Amino acid sequence: MKGALMRALGAGFAVALCMLASACGGGGDDVGVPGGTTTTPSGSNVAPATIDSGPANNSVNTLFVSVTVCVPGSTTNCQTIDHVEVDTASYGLRLLSSVVTVALPVQTLSTGASLLECTAFVQGYSWGPVVSADVQIAGETANSMPVQVIGDPNFTNVPDDCTGLGTAVNTVADFGANGILGVGPFVEDCGSGCAEMAVPGSYYACTGTSECAATAVATTAQVQNPVNSFGTDNNGVIVQLPSVPAAGAATLSGSLIFGIDTRSNNASNASGTETVLTVDDGDYLTATFNGRSLSQSFIDSGTNGIYFNDSDLPVCSASGLTDFYCPSSTTSLSTTLTGANGVTASVQFSVANTQSLLNNSTFVVFSDLGGTFPGSNVTFDLGLPFYYGRRVATAIEGYTTTVGTGPYFAF
Repeated sequence: MKGALMRALGAGFAVALCMLASACGGGGDDVGVPGGTTTTPSGSNVAPATIDSGPANNSVNTLFVSVTVCVPGSTTNCQTIDHVEVDTASYGLRLLSSVVTVALPVQTLSTGASLLECTAFVQGYSWGPVVSADVQIAGETANSMPVQVIGDPNFTNVPDDCTGLGTAVNTVADFGANGILGVGPFVEDCGSGCAEMAVPGSYYACTGTSECAATAVATTAQVQNPVNSFGTDNNGVIVQLPSVPAAGAATLSGSLIFGIDTRSNNASNASGTETVLTVDDGDYLTATFNGRSLSQSFIDSGTNGIYFNDSDLPVCSASGLTDFYCPSSTTSLSTTLTGANGVTASVQFSVANTQSLLNNSTFVVFSDLGGTFPGSNVTFDLGLPFYYGRRVATAIEGYTTTVGTGPYFAF
């Protein structure tokens, strides 16, 4: 379990965003995790989502869907890849080279150089070419999308300003997934900043397999949220998951719903009590916890626990788990989230003893997994446990729904 826990903690991307947030109205309320289960929706805009141990049998609290990629323009030269992680705090489709069998063309710049990307994670980096693919999920299609293929053996010379970001994360075992589907509230993974100038540690022009230099790249060529390019249902996503028993579960099934207010199955205020929290241009909310204001906090389906720093909670003593909490009994806590629009929501959550949770080796779904957030005293990370028993919408920047304009999270 050690590898899975540490990998998932770093699943969110650290690439800087360069967009402006839009505000929308709303009111604060007190939001807890409801009991019971959610109703599974149906429709061509609904992708079945599953939480299990993953393709490397080492994942915990990781939400997966299947994605089909095709050579652009082809309906036969295609491949369906399962166990692609759903990440609402990153942007774009990234696939592990070892699972990609279809020959997707590498994007080239006007100079003829190949376009590669260094993707920064909390605990390291991934390196690989940007290819072009038609992307299909459920009944939705995005044509000729820039997609990163991570760990491509044809491109092994990694620039120093990429390797300097930490440990290489380039295999299925590293990720606990066959890829990542970034469906966060913005469009590109770097935006106008990378279009205006070369940003070391981001995009590179590579000649052959050995000469690589940081390069500016147009926003249209950057790896980006495929939802924005769907013909319909393209203004955001909804993740809907049932509740989880206190002891955990072996697997869990839910839904990734495309679009907000575009069909009867994705109404933006289905519960009648949704809270809308807009995010700033860094994808951040502010969390208030233990009297501290944490201005770089976020909601992230791609993180496998709730990560925050609390000196009153004991950490685990077991090797490999010392960054996780191990209270003597499950502890109930709360934090207040504030959006860029000034709207607040109080969120209750629980933290259990991680060592005790992992004693049941068949369980990989936990609603009360928590640990410390590395290297930051201004961050509260509400990962996948926040989604259990909830219907959480992520609206893309600039798109308007009946409850406001993205970028926002609503639940």
